[in-house]
Amino acid sequence: MSSIPATASTLAGALLRQEVLDLHAYHVPDSVGYIKLDAMENPYLIPPELRDEIAAMVANAAINRYPDPNPAALKEKICSVIDLPQGMTVLLGNGSDELIQLLALALNKPGATLLSVEPSFVMYRMIAVFTGMRYVGVPLLLHAGKANYGEADFSLDLPATLAAIKREQPALVFLAYPNNPTGNLFSAQDVKQIIAASPGLVVVDEAYYAFASDSFIPHLAHFPNLLVMRTFSKLGMAGLRLGFLAGSTAWLGQLEKLRLPYNVGVLTQLVAEKLLEHHEVLLQQAEQIKSDRAKLHIQLSEVTGMQVYTSEANFLLFRVANAADVFSGLKRRGVLIKNLDGGHPMLKNCLRVTVGTREENEKFITALKETIIQNAQG
Repeated sequence: MSSIPATASTLAGALLRQEVLDLHAYHVPDSVGYIKLDAMENPYLIPPELRDEIAAMVANAAINRYPDPNPAALKEKICSVIDLPQGMTVLLGNGSDELIQLLALALNKPGATLLSVEPSFVMYRMIAVFTGMRYVGVPLLLHAGKANYGEADFSLDLPATLAAIKREQPALVFLAYPNNPTGNLFSAQDVKQIIAASPGLVVVDEAYYAFASDSFIPHLAHFPNLLVMRTFSKLGMAGLRLGFLAGSTAWLGQLEKLRLPYNVGVLTQLVAEKLLEHHEVLLQQAEQIKSDRAKLHIQLSEVTGMQVYTSEANFLLFRVANAADVFSGLKRRGVLIKNLDGGHPMLKNCLRVTVGTREENEKFITALKETIIQNAQG
């Protein structure tokens, strides 16, 4: 009696965890031909003289060899530019996503919980699912006296967060500082209370540190359960995929055991170290972005019916009627931003735009006004 061979889809459905089957892959839209303002990238290239120097380095790079598994010079450069406190060190990752996954794997004992706030970076929840951790999301705060998500200010609901920590006893807490996708910087005092109340590890995610007015790097020595995570992606190195955790050797020495060997490639190590030798150039670009962010905030605020949120990141979140139609109208005019409508109840009719060059920002504002006028005319 011959057996009927199973199809690949049948086998996948039978063997994969249900949580994986229920997930949707992280969607990255095709951006070819658009003014690309959807992914919080630095819009500026590095200066030509640096490009020539890097090109010569790359041409002579030993890409036939595995990368340095422990690039001490790069780590020292990172520690120097971030002014890391004495006694602390860094662990390198292939972007911050790899580090989030490594942390979840390390702390995922049976029944362990990963806690964050919502809305926030979607990878916290997704990676909890990937690794089989239980996920708990605490809603951010609404304006006092308001009763609908349209009036959200996206600050921490400290009593609710502390109650969730007491109830859930999370092994791992992530707080984005500033928060993505809202752009706001939570109260530092509230964050300190959360760290102090947490029985497990708290990771303050400072992906947008270059555009913000505060950091928890100076507090690393004060909290034994605190790590700070950063990426250089927003500072002009998105294509290199380099992130790091900063904290005590007691934590990072253990986490190093889970880091996959050679996770940071030869070219990334070479180019990142060279760019960090010229860290001031990247910070000057960040200052330009901050200046343009302020101007763009004013321009958006002047558009009728627009609600624009304060940001300490390199993007602005705004709420507009019929956001999906506005998003589509911008795409038809060659501008790609991020549609967050439907992603979370608090983000109803919300769109997010990355701060681009001045020319890109002007084209975005022009396309936005044209779209809103056309939509109003039906």
